[in-house]
Amino acid sequence: MGTVYWLTGLSGAGKTTIGKLLFGRFREEKANILFLDGDTLREVFGNDLGYGKEDRLRCAMRYSRLCRLLSEQGQDVIICTISMFHEVREWNRENIADYKEIYIEVPMEVLEQRNQKNLYKDGNNVVGVDLNLELPEHPDIAVVNDGKLSPQEIADKIWDLLKEFKEKDDD
Repeated sequence: MGTVYWLTGLSGAGKTTIGKLLFGRFREEKANILFLDGDTLREVFGNDLGYGKEDRLRCAMRYSRLCRLLSEQGQDVIICTISMFHEVREWNRENIADYKEIYIEVPMEVLEQRNQKNLYKDGNNVVGVDLNLELPEHPDIAVVNDGKLSPQEIADKIWDLLKEFKEKDDD
């Protein structure tokens, strides 16, 4: 079985940047790791879903099922996606044998300052603004990305925590 590293957080939290840094670290040790990003996956699946709550949930469940399929074939996966639904994370824990949930938390005022995609200005179908936000209740790892640490420092912190998990699992 492969491991699924599910990086979640709001838009602009740094999921993709941190995920790519983790991917680089993993690639140094193993070849069987894939990097998936929610925005890219939307395109791969044909951009057939919108950004309302129902479509976002359907989209997140697609990602979950894809990650389970890859994991069952021995593939490790780093996926960076908002998917801020309890239902999705619960499904992942129940259906993906080796699932690690990593929550990238950023205070709303920092996200509004970053506002990389101009999402937080409009508030139209934006999770955490006008769509209900279901924060992860029991992530395996939670880190704050408020600008005090660099993305590399955050990725290194996550890497070290994942190594601790592995050592405990090996004992």
